[in-house]
Amino acid sequence: MAERVIPLVDQRSAALRAVVPLHSQAPTGHLVDTRGRPLRDLRISVTDRCNFRCSYCMPKEVFDKDYPYLPHSALLSFEEITRLAKLFLAHGVRKIRLTGGEPLLRKNLEALVEQLAALRTVDGTAPDLTLTTNGSLLVRKAQALKDAGLNRVTVSLDGLDDTVFRRMNDVDFPVADVLAGIEAAHAAGLSHIKVNMVVKRGTNDHEILPMARHFRGTGTTLRFIEYMDVGATNGWRMDEVLPSAELIERLRAHLPLVPLDPASPGETAERWGYADASGRHDPALGEVGVISSVTQAFCHDCNRARLSTEGQLYLCLFATQGHDLRSLLRGGASDETIASAIAPIWQGRSDRYSELRSSLPADATPGPRRVEMSYIGG
Repeated sequence: MAERVIPLVDQRSAALRAVVPLHSQAPTGHLVDTRGRPLRDLRISVTDRCNFRCSYCMPKEVFDKDYPYLPHSALLSFEEITRLAKLFLAHGVRKIRLTGGEPLLRKNLEALVEQLAALRTVDGTAPDLTLTTNGSLLVRKAQALKDAGLNRVTVSLDGLDDTVFRRMNDVDFPVADVLAGIEAAHAAGLSHIKVNMVVKRGTNDHEILPMARHFRGTGTTLRFIEYMDVGATNGWRMDEVLPSAELIERLRAHLPLVPLDPASPGETAERWGYADASGRHDPALGEVGVISSVTQAFCHDCNRARLSTEGQLYLCLFATQGHDLRSLLRGGASDETIASAIAPIWQGRSDRYSELRSSLPADATPGPRRVEMSYIGG
């Protein structure tokens, strides 16, 4: 049976006990960590299951038929998720992203979307509510999600060549069905649709230009993600990373691109717009983005917290330990107590793994094993 790569229960409980306050403090709508980074983005994993077996996330040799997924009773209920989300919004969160695993595998997910869409930020506005999916179920789910209040969707797609895509998802799923899901999202009225492509040198980097050409001018923003050393099971090697700078040069050899300003503080993607004949960005042609967490770390303004499927709060995608909020939820703690527990967790945050990565030996595996991306989302 494959080893479960999550923090041990006693470690999580010990971490939480250290931050439960003796005296409550009402949220102010503005939390900053030890490096002055505000809390603005909450990513919520709603399931640890996925119907794909992508080698960079859930390789089949680890996540096999005997893999011990979490029982349903361990998962946060929709009401528990909504309760925590409301408290995070009181601390200044403005964007909520639903992730997995594959979030559309969670039954009746649109009911959760509806609950979250009814919440309000400290400014009195609805949160920016978005979802990341592999697109396999989007044809049947897009309209219901939009009707429930979902604003945006990001679809993972690692190539247009059907043979390459089937090999990368490792369950023989056809690329045409994902493309149909993207079209369904557009038809449903979801805005700012993005496609994320994880690029592995020697595996799918020849798909970069075809992907760019396919989505150029369609209203879908394509983003290229450097292959990352998340978790402990994906066999990451630096020589399989294609630096974003090299990727952009490949694109610019065929398609005119001009740099664009960040869309918002803490934006993970470096933006490039397609240029017209005069060399200026043509919004009708759209843009591409590159996410360079390996070669150009953006830890300095990372404003994201991650809530796992079973209610563990993680402060970094590369974390080794979480903070157990589920025990507070199910132990009868008041909203005041839980909000007061969240604050010092973020205020004590100093994570900057990607900045430190380059100083580590190539074969280093420092400290405890990192949590798997499929457990806390990307």
